[in-house]
Amino acid sequence: MLSTEFHLVTKWTIDAPVEDVWRVLSAPETWPEWWPSVNEVTLLCEGDEAGIGAVHRMKWSTALPYELAFEIETTRMVPLSIIEGRGRGEIEGVGRWTLQPDGSKCSVRYDWIVRVTKPWMIRLSFILKPVFSWNHAVVMERGRRGLAHCLAHDK
Repeated sequence: MLSTEFHLVTKWTIDAPVEDVWRVLSAPETWPEWWPSVNEVTLLCEGDEAGIGAVHRMKWSTALPYELAFEIETTRMVPLSIIEGRGRGEIEGVGRWTLQPDGSKCSVRYDWIVRVTKPWMIRLSFILKPVFSWNHAVVMERGRRGLAHCLAHDK
């Protein structure tokens, strides 16, 4: 059996208060404005007043010559602390943002516990796992830089 599951962890320190980081991360419709790898975000279903149940269709470009499209349903929101969603489509699994204040900065952790569903990715995952992990790190670094730039210009 091929292992197509990935548990990828990204950690950022953002030079902005947790409230500002939360405001931007909790509005995925705005991600294409500051995250170069996010090509498109479409709200398919509005969630409740806390955002639970919202479904977004996301289209991503990567550092490798392929794109990914999947839906994320928001399953958990703890204000200023946790945003969690379940992905389905070309990627399936859970994504979780965890934010913590760190003085005047914000510590951000992103856990991406997913499996790939594209047939070519499944077939090659045993060889390409390190490449997929590198690709994820590049995409996330683009996000870190974009978020830092976005928040620096909000000041």
